[in-house]
Amino acid sequence: MRHVSTAALWLAGGGLVLMTVFISAQVFMRYVMNDSLVWSEPASVILMGWFIFLGAAVGIREGYHLSFDVLLYFLPQGTKLILFSISDLVVTAFGAGMAWYGAELALSAWEVKLPSLGVSGAFDFLPLVVGGCLVFIFSIERLLRRAAGLPTARFGETEPEEA
Repeated sequence: MRHVSTAALWLAGGGLVLMTVFISAQVFMRYVMNDSLVWSEPASVILMGWFIFLGAAVGIREGYHLSFDVLLYFLPQGTKLILFSISDLVVTAFGAGMAWYGAELALSAWEVKLPSLGVSGAFDFLPLVVGGCLVFIFSIERLLRRAAGLPTARFGETEPEEA
């Protein structure tokens, strides 16, 4: 899963850079050349969806999602691990819902054509599907690692928790 996570992070970073290039080109064309690029905005929005959802999935895997941990300071380690697992189960369900309902949205927009890009409207929703699948897989990985007694990262920790 480390390689999948790394690839997703690189794709997200590449999407961010490419979106910046598209927007910069649009600003230059509009204000300097007085001629807009009709495809730059919808392409940038699609890229933004990709880097947001891929980055969020990697954040789940690496333990960088936010959490409310005040109660955890007062609980024994065994109880903490149970609560961490419950949290990961909720995130797993959320990822499954993202993928399922994102796929329904993509299928409903399959026949719609984005005029400025000439591609199916489903491309607007594919980041939701792929990101949801990755959130699901990475959350399952966290649960399995914890069940096997292996460490999993938590937000704000420099070292992963020891099970």
